[in-house]
Parts: sequence; C-alpha cells; structure tokens
Amino acid sequence: MRCLTSLEGFCSTLEQGLRLGINHFETAQGYGASEVWLGEFLATQPNRAKVAITTKIPPKPDAGAMTGAIHDSLERLQVPYIDCLAIHGINTWEHLAWVQNPDGCMAAVRQAQRDGLVRHVGFSTHGFREVIEAAISTDHFDFVNLHYYFFFQRHDPILTLATQRDMGVFIISPGDKGGMLYTPPAKLKNLCAPLSPLELTYRWLLSDPRITTLSTGPAVPDELGFVTDLADQTDPLTAQESSLLNRLSATARETLGPEQCSQCYQCLPCPESIHIPEVLRLRNLAVAYDMEAFGKYRYAMFENAGHWFPGRKANRCTDCGDCLPRCPEQLNIPDLLRDTHNRLKGQGRRRLWDDG
Repeated sequence: MRCLTSLEGFCSTLEQGLRLGINHFETAQGYGASEVWLGEFLATQPNRAKVAITTKIPPKPDAGAMTGAIHDSLERLQVPYIDCLAIHGINTWEHLAWVQNPDGCMAAVRQAQRDGLVRHVGFSTHGFREVIEAAISTDHFDFVNLHYYFFFQRHDPILTLATQRDMGVFIISPGDKGGMLYTPPAKLKNLCAPLSPLELTYRWLLSDPRITTLSTGPAVPDELGFVTDLADQTDPLTAQESSLLNRLSATARETLGPEQCSQCYQCLPCPESIHIPEVLRLRNLAVAYDMEAFGKYRYAMFENAGHWFPGRKANRCTDCGDCLPRCPEQLNIPDLLRDTHNRLKGQGRRRLWDDG
C-alpha cells in the first residue's frame, strides 16, 4: 500500500475495499504507522474474522529478536493471531542464511505457529532470482510476495517453481511497481486502448493460474474503482487483450530496434556493481513507451536503497568492456548506460517503507 497520510484517509480506503469485496489486507512493521492504524480499523469491524491479515517482519539473525517482533505486531494489530506472516525482504544470501540457521528467526516463527499466534508463513523479496529460488527450495514457506509484471517478466520461472511447491504467489503492487500505471503516459494509454494500461496488465496477471493474490496498493478510495470490474476476471486472455499485449511487445521491438535489452542478465556481474539489466530495462520502458516518470522513480533508488534496490548508478561505468563479450545482442552497453543516466538522473531517493 502506498503512502496514506492520515488515519481518516487510511480507514476510508479500507472501508471502500471491504465494500468492494476485498478480504485481505497486507501491511508491514516498516510501513510507518500502518500496523497501528490497521489495528484501530480492525477493532471497529464486526466481521474481522472474515478478513485475512498479512504483516511482514524483516529477517532476524536470532530467534529472540523475531519473537519480540511477532508480539509487537500482534499488539499493534490488536489481533489474537496473524493469518499470514511474511519474512520481509529475503533479498540477499545473508538473509537466507539467517532463515536456514536452526537457531535463527524461523525457530521463533515455528514456535509462534505452535502457540497459535501465526497461521501461514511466507516471504517477500526484492532479491535476484537465484536467491528467491533458493529460498523457495528450503520448503519453509507457504507463499511468496514477488515482483512480477508485464513490464518485468524475469521472475516467470519462480512462479512455476512456487506452484510446484504448492505455494501461494502474491504479486507486489502491480499498479505502482509494475509501471506507475495509475498515471500512465499518453503513449502507453494509446497503445493499450480501448483498455487502460492498468486494466490490461492486471488482466495479464489475473489470467495466469499460478498467481493467487494481487496487491492493489491504493492511496485513496478512488483508486479502487477498477476492482469491481476486474476482480473476477481470471479467465484466459481474450483475443483483444492478446492483440493489445502483442502490440506493446511489437512497439518495443520497433522503437528500440538493435538497442533493446533482452534482460538475459549475462552482463552481470559488473565490476562497478552497476545493475546493468535493471538500468537497461528502465531505458527500454522510457524509450518504447515514454515511461520516463517511472524510470526516474526507480532509477533514483540506486545507491539509496541498499539491498532493497541493489546496484550503482549507470554513470559509474568506467568503459572497462567486461560486459561486452557476454552480451548476446552485442549492445554497446557503456553508451546505453550513459544514455540511461542522462535520461533518468535526478534527485536520489531512499527506499521509503510506504512504497511496499
């Protein structure tokens, strides 16, 4: 959920969600006052038992810290148990090691389950695919909160792996992280017409049987308006929808031409720790669809968000050429990095917890 600046706005948005049939609210310890506000809201609801609550707690190196954190969430949420507890941000190999440690945070989580304080356990992640796959393979988790969108399909194999493990797949904020689709650029709107970019890309997700939950991430009640029309549209894509999605892909190919990055990730690792594929993905979107505002929003997080958005800015490139022989498209990566930096540079932005 994006930033809601007042308790009144928070509650009115949740009330609208309940009216529309939403029965799952997701928050986190790090989302400012969100747990406290959600607890105050739930205390006013006569049908609280019909609402599933997910909260997220960062991974801890020891069980004691996690035990305290779980009780903190229960107190703030004013609930006797947490329906779904997500380990918030298994983003690095170190986080995964904490989870795998027999005396680490998962020992506390399992005890909380035995005590009836936690029902289901999953994890959220902003990490690389290899870390996510390894976390799923531990068999510790019932669900995964994942970045996966029409404009970011790198994690497609993870959905298949999670499905094979009978895990729920929760897509993180597709309206925002999927491309700032509440406020799309004119070119993208035209390409998706007669549907909106939000409707079309939501339908792309909803039609995928591997996906169980989408986060709508509204900031105001009006941003929930599309839920009524889309909530039950989980059928396969229509011919029109497929045609529009194909048009998006064709436009990217035609506009970017030989400068399109295919997101193969073979250019990594970069000696200067530049996340080359993500930088060039943002360039792809800015050039192909005029999604420059989204690109600036995400690019500004480099060097300001730690493990939540790893990598250095593109102007750190030293023209060492290490990536060039590994690129199957033979892209002039240093030139494209400089071009991306010039397009998207702006004021640095720390990852705020209200970003989801």
